[in-house]
Amino acid sequence: MKTPSIAFAFLLIASLCSSAPTKLAIAGLTHTHVHWIFESAKNGEFEIVGISEPNRELAQRYSKQHGFSMDLVYDDLASMLAATRPDGLTAFGSIREHLEVVQTAAPLGIHVMVEKPLAVSLEHARQMKSIAEKHGIHLLTNYETTWYPTNHKAYELLKEGAVGDLRKVIINDGHRGPKKLGINSEFLDWLLDPVENGGGAITDFGCYGANLMTWLTNGERPLSVTAITQQL
Repeated sequence: MKTPSIAFAFLLIASLCSSAPTKLAIAGLTHTHVHWIFESAKNGEFEIVGISEPNRELAQRYSKQHGFSMDLVYDDLASMLAATRPDGLTAFGSIREHLEVVQTAAPLGIHVMVEKPLAVSLEHARQMKSIAEKHGIHLLTNYETTWYPTNHKAYELLKEGAVGDLRKVIINDGHRGPKKLGINSEFLDWLLDPVENGGGAITDFGCYGANLMTWLTNGERPLSVTAITQQL
């Protein structure tokens, strides 16, 4: 099973007719899922050509950890895209920044992948959809659980009829909490901010179940959706 950072569809878009590695850029380093990108780049399927990150201390820390040159790092997204002209752009900043990433990359014809969830609000999501369609780019959302071998095995068993018809699915996602996991401060600063992160844990984890159910049901739209929170 490939890791999430190399399984994105747009890695093939620019390279189907070319033997050269896909040129990939990174918008933001504060989301710790960005480590998958750096690790996966070592297999040569794509080349990281630019990084936009205003926090130089964070960029330097990751530069030492993953071995990339600080020459790749730009202070702002527009300058980085203009200088590098990547085939695809991956966003690893706050969820609120996703809209700005699409607004900046789409007019240049650059495909975009953002981390889940897609947006902080339905309004932002609709704007992103409209911009992507206007400029003819692929706009993807990466869900970590999409790439779990166990989920692919479950899908295989379902399609083979080994477990009978799909009637009910219970999906549980969660962990001890970001602080107990030792998440770095740059990530926590926006992860716990309702403006920067949007819906918080209910969308941060709930989106996994929605994504998996959409896949298991071949994209069939649900008749209704109900969400219940149990808060003290």
